[in-house]
Amino acid sequence: MAWRGLHLSRSARLSLADRQMVVAQEDGEVRLPIEDVAYVVLDTPQATLTAALLAACMESGIAVMVTDPAHRPSGLMLPFHRHHRQAGVAQVQTGISEPLRKRLWQAVVRAKISNQAAVLDVLARPGAAALRAMARQVASGDPRNVEARAARDYWAALWHDFRREDDGDRRNALLNYGYAVVRAGVARALVAAGFLPAFGIGHASAANAFNLADDMVEPFRPFVDRLAWQVAGEGAAGRAPISLEDRRTMAGILMADARMGAQTQTLLVATEAVAESLLRAMENRTAAALALPTLPD
Repeated sequence: MAWRGLHLSRSARLSLADRQMVVAQEDGEVRLPIEDVAYVVLDTPQATLTAALLAACMESGIAVMVTDPAHRPSGLMLPFHRHHRQAGVAQVQTGISEPLRKRLWQAVVRAKISNQAAVLDVLARPGAAALRAMARQVASGDPRNVEARAARDYWAALWHDFRREDDGDRRNALLNYGYAVVRAGVARALVAAGFLPAFGIGHASAANAFNLADDMVEPFRPFVDRLAWQVAGEGAAGRAPISLEDRRTMAGILMADARMGAQTQTLLVATEAVAESLLRAMENRTAAALALPTLPD
């Protein structure tokens, strides 16, 4: 089972040899078994990859993410047809009833808000009890948009001077970097389970190839929020670009711990468990089968 991620920030040549990923840099060469790698973040314009390695990455289900010149995640490569029941899973996914779709979305939103409350508790910020009350108010399909109301209160409690739409705020850069890495991990797990990530249960943009990934990433976002707060602290907004050290820290988010039921797992493993449980929920037509991560104490 894949268990590690790779973040490249300086000149490198990546190739394939004996089913190993070969990373050659000025100071030497590292070889990693392909089956150990879950994702690669190419955070430099000076990385080159051979076609043979890219093909092996797709065969092994490795997500490959690239960044733009400002080091913002800008693209994601995932494999086609990773599941032996691809067509069957697609039929299940696209054939779910509207009531089931709404109940699944209800579960996702409740889990997200509950994890936001847990972040406030862990960071000793106010407002956790109010968020937990909001989570209990989320109805099937979230028709009252409790998610948005909870988000407003959550961000105000986390950082008093924070605006999520301020692209120049260093904290937003940290969040966006971490969100992109987790989104890639969730998309990878969904594809491995046989899902078509364009067809969501809450998001439904015709221009978005990852609607389902954007749905299922929601309960994972608070894990990123906690890490970004730990990096940035609670002070006023900074305008400087995030550093290489910051990017490396956020790129490692999938190695953070999460609770899945009674077990503690990495977020990377949790993405796979969530995807598998989502398929069970759709096949068995019950939202109760959906397992979602919770923030550990």
